[in-house]
Amino acid sequence: MKYLVVATSIVHDTSWTQEYTEKVSAMVAEHGGKYLLRSTNFEVLEGDLEPQVLVLIEFPSKQDFDAFYHSEAYRPFKEARQQGSRGSFFLTPFIDEAAVEQTQ
Repeated sequence: MKYLVVATSIVHDTSWTQEYTEKVSAMVAEHGGKYLLRSTNFEVLEGDLEPQVLVLIEFPSKQDFDAFYHSEAYRPFKEARQQGSRGSFFLTPFIDEAAVEQTQ
């Protein structure tokens, strides 16, 4: 089953962002991941979160995501992101649970 990463962030130190984007994009691809969206151009229609960046990444499986996210290669980039920004990082199966319930 495919998995989707949904990430939002407010960047307060941009010193890490260029290298992160260059290196992590390749790491995501090496683990079968595919960026569906990386954007600073969006509207917040509801809620009080106002992130600067919205990211969606598709992975072929949870195992592929875990191999990426917990890898030693990603660790320093994850730490740089966590130190230079504030945000949320979600992982969810890529499924519409309401639609599945309606067919059962």
